[in-house]
Amino acid sequence: MSTSRRPDWATIPNLVTLVRFVLLAPVCALLLDGPDTLAVVLLLAWASTDWIDGMLARALDQTSRTGEIIDPIADRLGLAAITATLAIAGLLPWTALIIIVVADVAMVLLATRAALGGRLGVSRIGKVRTVALMTSVFLLVVAAAWVPGLLGSVRVLLWISVVLHVLSAVDYIVRATRARTQSRTRERPEGGAPAGEEPPSRR
Repeated sequence: MSTSRRPDWATIPNLVTLVRFVLLAPVCALLLDGPDTLAVVLLLAWASTDWIDGMLARALDQTSRTGEIIDPIADRLGLAAITATLAIAGLLPWTALIIIVVADVAMVLLATRAALGGRLGVSRIGKVRTVALMTSVFLLVVAAAWVPGLLGSVRVLLWISVVLHVLSAVDYIVRATRARTQSRTRERPEGGAPAGEEPPSRR
């Protein structure tokens, strides 16, 4: 099938992203039961798909609008579910979970429209946030499974990731607000009146 005829969603990177959704349930089940070697391996596989789908999209020239939408959804849904599971298991502070969830809800409410309209891309701080949060969560599970004595040190890294998560959310919302403002400005004709309305007469 040629690229011109292939549906936007029908790409190998999008298939990898779907695998991330499928892996989420068994990962959370294992973490809830108590982190062990299998939980570490599956969590690593889940986290790796975020890097693999991006690499394949660039290598195969299969970037798509569908991928731009579902990839961050998979990231946020996955991280929310995994951090919630770790909080229930007593490994992650509930305060950190609440901050992560509030930041995500704020982004959904205030920036989703601009993101779906194609006016927002992934920022550098957003990429750093994702890597830091995934790394700290993974190391938290590794420490719980193999080296419990390192849990305190890993939680320090986790809190740094939470701060980056909040900063990323603020950046995302600010850029969404600017995008909406610019869009409204472009929709106004040169007299300043909204499209479809006559400018007020001057006497």
